[in-house]
Amino acid sequence: MARPDIALSTPLSTQAASANKRRGFFSASNPWLWVSPAVGILLLYSVFPLVFNILVSFQNFRTSTKAWEWVGFRNYEWMLYGNPLVKDFGNAIVITAVYTIVALTVQLLLGLFIALLLDARPWFSNIMQTLMILPMVTAPVIAGLMFRLLQHPDFGVISWLLYGVGALDKSEPLLGGTGQYALIALLIVEIWQWTPFFVLIILAGLKGLPHEIVEASQVDGASWLQRLTRIKIPMLFSVITVGVLFRLIELYKTFDYVMVMTSGGPGDRTTTLSFYQYTVTFQNVRWGYGAAIGVFIMVVGWLSAFAYTKIFRVKW
Repeated sequence: MARPDIALSTPLSTQAASANKRRGFFSASNPWLWVSPAVGILLLYSVFPLVFNILVSFQNFRTSTKAWEWVGFRNYEWMLYGNPLVKDFGNAIVITAVYTIVALTVQLLLGLFIALLLDARPWFSNIMQTLMILPMVTAPVIAGLMFRLLQHPDFGVISWLLYGVGALDKSEPLLGGTGQYALIALLIVEIWQWTPFFVLIILAGLKGLPHEIVEASQVDGASWLQRLTRIKIPMLFSVITVGVLFRLIELYKTFDYVMVMTSGGPGDRTTTLSFYQYTVTFQNVRWGYGAAIGVFIMVVGWLSAFAYTKIFRVKW
């Protein structure tokens, strides 16, 4: 004999299921209902600007007629063969490559050194870990303005110190003169602001290492350098590779420091790709060409990230 409670509950569950089915998209059990706002925002602020920028890269805007004209791959040809109306695109690539390689190398090595120092737990380690966060939360524009004053050829503290040790001469300061050291001036603020990023992630990785392995190697007579190169760094490899990947992509887009400190000069000694795109788009009013440069930066970033993850087998 069937239980009366089961007999009563079965029609109710059937009715609820049919009611949910009737509601369709607006059913509470439909996952797309809950993710649709996020998908809409993604399409509006990510996918649409990307598609629009790609379409603009095949066009040219004429200021005389205030109309767009389809030019095909001419903007991309300008990148390969040069455009006589704007600065050299190849120079911007070289400046960006040098800036990226130097900044990334110094930040990684200096970050590793400071992280190892703080991992030894000196008396000032706690306060230093707190202070390490301050440069990263400073807006890049503010950091650039700060170091523009610190590196001022007449009253800047950094310039005064470099004059004192004979590393610089007032006729050729960090900012000014012929611009011989202008890229170094940008690298100083870049290294100051983002070396703490490597310090914190490497320090977190060091604290997560199994102490049994390190202590066992120490008992076996391994020196400090052997423990570092054969145990700690290999075990930190995944942490370091992810950090390098994030910074690599960000360095491709360097713009703020250039804008507030040098404006790409003197001449074009500090014209990075992002700043080159800005000058082409808004100063030379070559919107199509600027969009093509944006596509180029995006593709280079994607290819670099893909190749990097495959070569170093980055695991998330």
